[in-house]
Amino acid sequence: MSDPQTVKHCVAYCLAQNFDVGALAKILSETNLIRIIKGALMVEDDDTWSVIFAYGTVVHWNVNSERQQKLHQLLLEYADNPLETIEEDNFTFALDSPQTRIIEDHIEIESSDPILLFSLSQGMAQSIKLASFETNAITTINNTSYIPKSLAKDGRIKLGRHEIAKIRGQLFLTKSDIILNYDLLDKPDFFWEYPEYETYYGIAAKYLEIAPRTEVLAKKLETIYELFEMLADEQKHRHSSILEWIIIGLIAFEIGITIVEKAL
Repeated sequence: MSDPQTVKHCVAYCLAQNFDVGALAKILSETNLIRIIKGALMVEDDDTWSVIFAYGTVVHWNVNSERQQKLHQLLLEYADNPLETIEEDNFTFALDSPQTRIIEDHIEIESSDPILLFSLSQGMAQSIKLASFETNAITTINNTSYIPKSLAKDGRIKLGRHEIAKIRGQLFLTKSDIILNYDLLDKPDFFWEYPEYETYYGIAAKYLEIAPRTEVLAKKLETIYELFEMLADEQKHRHSSILEWIIIGLIAFEIGITIVEKAL
C-alpha cells in the first residue's frame, strides 16, 4: 500500500444531462491549461486534473472542494437539464505505485500520465452516469408501482384519462432519455485510437461493474416499457368503452324516436 502521505482524493459527479463542451473549451482555455480529447476536456493545474465529459459528468483528481464548486458553477451555466439530485462517487488515489489497480475504492496508479488518468476517468464517468440512469429508472418504477397493484386488485386503474396521459409521458421521457444515451455505456471510441490505454479503462469498468449494472438497467427499462404499454391499453379500453356507450345511446335514441313515431 502507498505511503498515507501520498494519498489524494478523486471524486466523480453527474451534474446534468449534457454539457456544451465547445463553449466550455473557449471559456476555460482563457485561464486554464486544457486538453481536448475526443469531445471531452481535461483541465490541468500543477498536480490536479478535472476531466469534463459532454454527457454531463466530471471527474476530479486531487482538486479541493472550493475549486470543484467553482468549476461546477461554470459547468451548470453551459448545461442542459441540470439534475435535481447530483450523483457523486468518492475514491482515494496514489500515484507512482507499482501497478494500476483499484482496491476498496482506493486507486493505485503507476504514473501521472494524463492520458492514463483520462482512461480511468472514462470508466468512472460512465459509472456515475449509469448511477444517474439507475436512480431515474428506480424512482420512476417506485412512483408507478401502485398501477399494476391497482389493476390486479380492481381490474382497472383508478386514474382519470388526464392523469394516465401524464404518467405515460413521464414513463416515455425516462425511457427515451436512457435509451438515447445508452451507447454512452459502451466502450468509448477513444480506445480504438489508443488501444494501449484500454487496459486502464477496463480496470475501472470492471471494478465499477458497468457491464452487469447495464444489464440490470435494461431489465428496469423493460419494466418501464411494460407499465407504458399497460397504461396505453387502459387508455384504449376506456376510449373504446366510451365509443360503445355513444353507439348504444344513439341506438336507444333511434329506437325511442321510432316508438314515438309509431305511437303517433
